[in-house]
Amino acid sequence: MNNQATYKEKESVVIKFVGDSGDGMQLAGTLFSDTAAVFGNDLFTFPDYPAEIRAPHNTLAGVSGFQVQIGSDKIFSPGDMCDILVAMNPASLKTNLKWVRPGGIIIVDADAFNKKALEKSGYTSDPLEDGSLDVYRLIKAPVATMTRNSLSHLQVSARLAERSRNMMALGIVSFLLNQNLDTTFKFLADKFGSKPQVLEINKTALTTGYNFAETIEAIGSTYKVPKASLKKGTYRSISGNVATAWGFLAASERSGRPLFLGSYPITPATEILIELAQQKCLGVKVFQAEDEIAGICSAIGASFTGSLAITTTSGPGLSLKSEAIGLAVMTELPLVIVNVQRAGPSTGMPTKSEQSDLLQALYGRNGECPAVVMAASTPANCFYYAYEAAKISMEHMTPVILLTDGYLGNGSELFRIPKVSELPEITPPLARPNDETYKPYKRDPETLVRQWAVPGTEGLRHRIGGLEKTDIYGAVSTDPQNHQMMVQIRENKVKKIAEKLPPQKIMGDQSGDLLVVSWGGTEGSIRTPVKALQKEGKKIGHAHFNHIMPLPGNTKKVLESYKKVIVCELNNGQFVKYLRSEFPDISYMQYNKIQGLPFFTGELTELFNKLLETK
Repeated sequence: MNNQATYKEKESVVIKFVGDSGDGMQLAGTLFSDTAAVFGNDLFTFPDYPAEIRAPHNTLAGVSGFQVQIGSDKIFSPGDMCDILVAMNPASLKTNLKWVRPGGIIIVDADAFNKKALEKSGYTSDPLEDGSLDVYRLIKAPVATMTRNSLSHLQVSARLAERSRNMMALGIVSFLLNQNLDTTFKFLADKFGSKPQVLEINKTALTTGYNFAETIEAIGSTYKVPKASLKKGTYRSISGNVATAWGFLAASERSGRPLFLGSYPITPATEILIELAQQKCLGVKVFQAEDEIAGICSAIGASFTGSLAITTTSGPGLSLKSEAIGLAVMTELPLVIVNVQRAGPSTGMPTKSEQSDLLQALYGRNGECPAVVMAASTPANCFYYAYEAAKISMEHMTPVILLTDGYLGNGSELFRIPKVSELPEITPPLARPNDETYKPYKRDPETLVRQWAVPGTEGLRHRIGGLEKTDIYGAVSTDPQNHQMMVQIRENKVKKIAEKLPPQKIMGDQSGDLLVVSWGGTEGSIRTPVKALQKEGKKIGHAHFNHIMPLPGNTKKVLESYKKVIVCELNNGQFVKYLRSEFPDISYMQYNKIQGLPFFTGELTELFNKLLETK
C-alpha cells in the first residue's frame, strides 16, 4: 500500500499491458486481474493476440496485449480508453497510443526505445523526447536495466532476466493501483512453485518494480478502486471458453448422461477442448479428431449411444460440419455445436472477434434443416448458456448451435460458482426397457419429441439414419406425403421450444423513443452507454437476445414498443436481416462494425444521442 503519495478513489480503471509476443503481457495482465478479484473488485478482461506466430521482433504485427477494467460496481466490458498503458517497446506504444485517454498514465521500458526499434516501428523521432506524449503522464522506466540489476545476485542468464521484465512492469502498476503484493506472490507460487529459482526471479522483479514506483516523483497520485458489492458466494475469474466447458460438465452431472467431446483444434475454440480433456476424473471422454468432419461425426455416434455429445469449432469448421448437422437433424439426436466466432471469411483474422456466422448457423445446411440457435453474451454466462443448450438439446432431441465469439471465449470476468443443485433439472426422454409401445419416431403429442433409446437397452432395437424415415415406425421412405409431413414435424418441434423460453426482456422502460437491439457478445459494450443515457432521463431501452432460433414468444411486442429500433451488430447486418424476415412490418435501423474490434462507449453514445434528437 502506498502510504506517502495521495490516491484518488475511482469507480473503475482500465489498464492495458502491451508488448512484443513473448514479453509476457498475458501473464502480467492475468496476475493483475486475479489480484484485483481477490481484493473484491469486479472485472472484465480481454486478451488481444496477434494472428502472426512469432512475428519479427519489434514490429507492429507482433504486438500482443491484455486489457482489463476493474471496478467497484458491475463491469460490463474491458473498457474503451485506457487510464494506464504499459508499453514494453515502440511498436506497442505506436499501435495502442490511440486508446489512451488524455491525462492517462503511460509506462514505457525506456531501454527498448533504441534507434533500430524506433525505425522498425515507423517512428521518425523518439516519442519519449519529442513532446508528442506531453498530454499524458509519462513514466520512463529503465525496465530492462533495473530487472537485470535486481537479479544479478541470482546469477541468471541475460535471456531469463529479459523475460522477467513483465514482472517489473507489473510491480509498477501494482503500486499505482495500491495492490497488495502478497496476493500476487501467492499466485506466482501456485504457478511456479515447482521451479524455486523461477519463482524467486519473478518475485524479485515484481518487488523491484513496486519499489521503483514508490520512489519516483513522476508517479504523482495513485488510484484506489473500492471493493464491489457482490452477492455472497465463491467467486473466481473465468474465461468464456472455460465457462462453456464447465457448463457442459454441470449439464452432464445434472442429466446423468456421460459427456463426450469430439473436436478438432481451431482458434479461438481450442481452450474448450483443452479444459474438458483435463476432466477425465469426472468421466469425460474427449476425442481430438483428425478433422472437423470426424469430430462432429464421432459426437453423433456418442449421442446415439446415450451421451451428452458436444463438438466445438469456429466459423470455418462450422462450414465443414454442416452435412453432419443435417444428419443429427434427420436422426433427431441431441448434439451441441459450439461456434466460437472469429473474423472471416475463410481464414480471415483468426484472433479477432466478429459476429459473422449467424446466417450460417440459421441457414447453412442443405434441405429443410432446422436447428436451435442460441448465443451467450458474457464470459461468465457462457456457463449458463452451455448448460441450457445441453438441456434443450437433450430434452427436445435436436441439435443446438451455441454461438460465442473470440471476445467472450478469451475474455474473462468474475463468476459466482453455483451449486449444481441450484441449476434447472434436465430430464432426457429416455425410453424404458422392454417398452412394447416404443417406436423410433413415436412422439410426445405436445412437444413432438421422440424418445431416446440407448443401444443395448433390453427390447429396444431400432434403426435410424440419414435417409428419410416414416413417421412413428422409422422405415426408409421416399413417399412424397410422408417426406413433407416429417419436414414439417421437425420444423414445428423446434418452433415449439419457444413455448419453454423466458420472455424477452427490455432493460429500462418498456416503451419509449429508441430501442437498441443486440445479440451475443455485444451486450456489455451496448449496456454501458444505454444505462448512462437512461440516467440522463432519455427514453431509451435495450433488448439483448440470447435465444435466436426460435425467438422468444413476445419478440414482436418488444420490437413494437418503441418509436425507433436500431440493431447493432459486429457484422454487416445479419440479425437485422433475420428480424426483417420474421417481422417485416417493423422499421429497423442498423449500425454495423466489422473491424475485429468491439463497440466503444463513445461511438454508441454519439449515435444514440443523434437518433434521440432526430424526429
